[in-house]
Amino acid sequence: MWQELLPRPDVPREASPYHVFVRPPDIPTDDLYARLELPFSADPEAVEIAWRALLKRHHPDVAGAASLQLAKQINVAHDWLSDPILRARYDRARPVKSAGTASSRRTAWAPSPQRAARRPTVRRVRDADDLPPDLGLDSPPVTAFLERIGRLTNDELDRLGGADPPPIAFVANIRRFLAAERLANLAALEDAVEQRLHGRARREAPVRQAILSYGQLLMLERFLAEELSEPFRERVHERMARGWQSAVGMDRYGPYTSVVRRFLEQAARISPAEGARLVEASRTMDLAHRPWPPGVDPDEDDVQRVSAELAARDAGAVAKAGFSRAIAGDLAEVLAFSAHVLALGSAFSPTARRRLLRPWLSVVENPG
Repeated sequence: MWQELLPRPDVPREASPYHVFVRPPDIPTDDLYARLELPFSADPEAVEIAWRALLKRHHPDVAGAASLQLAKQINVAHDWLSDPILRARYDRARPVKSAGTASSRRTAWAPSPQRAARRPTVRRVRDADDLPPDLGLDSPPVTAFLERIGRLTNDELDRLGGADPPPIAFVANIRRFLAAERLANLAALEDAVEQRLHGRARREAPVRQAILSYGQLLMLERFLAEELSEPFRERVHERMARGWQSAVGMDRYGPYTSVVRRFLEQAARISPAEGARLVEASRTMDLAHRPWPPGVDPDEDDVQRVSAELAARDAGAVAKAGFSRAIAGDLAEVLAFSAHVLALGSAFSPTARRRLLRPWLSVVENPG
């Protein structure tokens, strides 16, 4: 029917013609997640690793001609689940399909047997000589990491606690694809980390997870380099490392710590009358919306985001600790807003910075 050639309403506008003309009958009816031995929530990097590991195990060149059909099914599962638009369509169709049941029907667009057989078992992202080494528990990088855990400062722990959550589910999903030796090394690393966690680092899940994630990355970096192509590998590395790297060795408020500390000292010394004037001078500002400089994405830059969040949090605490309830709440919002701006420093232009700090500047000279 000619109607079948019209763009489908369930396909995003930005989809390519390839996506648009995949029809509902083309959507697989079997459980593609089970085919890749993954949960429904698996992220794209886990899909990539599962596909490579399973294809290496079941490729006809390795397992014999009898595994050709299974290799094709693995490829079909990867093709659907690695493409965000196709995966979304498959997920929407599953509730009304016989999800979880096997189907021998090959979809209209599925790869041919020849294409399935030609696919490489693993696409190396670099030459073997350029790959990072496999690290053991006694390797210098891992030893240095474990030793550093015992010297984490309160400021570093606060920053670790404010970092974006690491991809815990990703590591859990790929364990089944690790060779026995790698799996044993990873378990040994995790045990060593747990033995070194004390106090807040053990009690607070975000802190513990950020620390553990970086250690897991050290142990898995060679495996990830072997099994992931770009941009998957870079994205996994960034997600697993960002908490540790945005906290350890960093001052509490990042590069502008000295500026923020002077501001907090001045804020603690202002009088109730100055506090009231500061609140009044801020009436026309949208304090609930804390601005970000052009080119700074808080979702991508944990150093800047955590610095600004800690500065704002500590500034709000100054107001609540030193002023009456009558103005403490409003003053906390003003001081938190100003500290946020100061923590981002020269990322704002001088003009924008002065405009955003106008209420503070109108009451207290030289805020830092």
